[in-house]
Amino acid sequence: MEQALHLQDYPVTSTTWDEMCAPDQVRLPYQNVYDFLRQTPVDELNKKEELAKRLFMSQGITFTVYSSGEGIEKIFPFDIIPRIITASEWDFIERGIKQRLRALNLFLKDVYHEQFILKDGIVPSELIYSCPHFLREMQGINVPYDIYVHISGIDLIRDYDGTFYVLEDNLRTPSGVSYMIENREITKRIFPDLIPQNHVRPVTQYPNILHRNLMGLTPRAISNPNVVLLTPGIYNSAYFEHTTLARLMGIELVEGRDLVVENHRVFMKTTAGLQQVDVIYRRVDDDFLDPLVFRPESTLGVSGILSAYRKGNVAIVNAIGNGVADDKAVYVYVPEMIRYYLNEEPLLKNVPTYQLERPDEREHVLQHIHKMVVKKTNESGGYGMLMGHAATESEIENYKKEILKDPRQFIAQPIISLSTAPCYMNGKVQPRRIDLRPFALCGPDGIEIVPGGLTRVALREGSMVVNSSQGGGSKDTWVLSQ
Repeated sequence: MEQALHLQDYPVTSTTWDEMCAPDQVRLPYQNVYDFLRQTPVDELNKKEELAKRLFMSQGITFTVYSSGEGIEKIFPFDIIPRIITASEWDFIERGIKQRLRALNLFLKDVYHEQFILKDGIVPSELIYSCPHFLREMQGINVPYDIYVHISGIDLIRDYDGTFYVLEDNLRTPSGVSYMIENREITKRIFPDLIPQNHVRPVTQYPNILHRNLMGLTPRAISNPNVVLLTPGIYNSAYFEHTTLARLMGIELVEGRDLVVENHRVFMKTTAGLQQVDVIYRRVDDDFLDPLVFRPESTLGVSGILSAYRKGNVAIVNAIGNGVADDKAVYVYVPEMIRYYLNEEPLLKNVPTYQLERPDEREHVLQHIHKMVVKKTNESGGYGMLMGHAATESEIENYKKEILKDPRQFIAQPIISLSTAPCYMNGKVQPRRIDLRPFALCGPDGIEIVPGGLTRVALREGSMVVNSSQGGGSKDTWVLSQ
């Protein structure tokens, strides 16, 4: 019987942290999974991989790719071998993310009210005022419980020595949580015994925590507030997620045309007449939310929704204007925010980052661009990125011209050798690069982080790009309880 895993064929180097293997031994948390992979014939694993694909397809677990020009739905590629995080690692991650979110939330409140952090010179005012996601329309608006970031996806990576770094903060409409939930359901089907044997903590409580937090934000003193999920519609790449979350929370999924504002209150059109809406979990970007205030041509939002929000008649999740805090140039200052607002040292490190509007840093980056990843400060999904070590000379020259035109719109980071995890590829177990997006929920009672998250995988050999829009996949994330 052919085996999928031969340790001598599983390459581990000292320059990359592998989640399963140190250079000469299997790490203890992976021992059960390692033994299982070694003892299970390739035919059996192939059947499990095929079953996973069929389950994904039959349940419609897809996302839409626009970059190929076709706008077609694809199965979100799923790797059957789980990624394992120990209880102590998770405790550190959880404390680090909670600390970071407390500071980011205080920053958002401050920047839209008193602006102490700008007056004290900790964050440059011009950086904030030049950010396209800093919305002057939000200045002076009080949000329920002073919570701006109700849902966040903080992207973490590990360097060659196993140190966790925050790669970026997603504080607007972070996506991917439905894949975290579905990945676990699929894993339960294909490896029913492994999960209880390994004491894996559950992730199924995410929709309940989110629903409880949303209900707690109601501006009206009523026992059964009306909560809706606002989606841009079926052509959005994360539409599967919108439908899944609405179904799991038991709330209405609505589009902009289903809502109307009257007398500074938001109503949902129903067959029984208008019903007042108390809380909107929106998956529509700021720009498209209110055509009276932002883009007048938008048909995805609701005219007058900002006035209802300003008067406190509806809660909107996440708050409008959060993008100023996850601008990649503002990211540089998050460690300073933690010191400034909390008087604590940051637990989770930032990746060293160069701001290209600073002449000396720009010069350094342009000279060493082959060792850098250069990103646009307000793009997401891996778009607009240059991987210096993999780019052609002409791509680099064109990118340099773009940088010099508008340096504020770019940051650069040294290429970090993302950690690898075992993946089942073509009948063999092979290492592939990964990151981790845990999802944190902040409500009136504090911050809760479901033990797990979305582990994204760069499926192409040698690739460091894990985004689904760029050909990445995902795997189930196990946080062990002991």
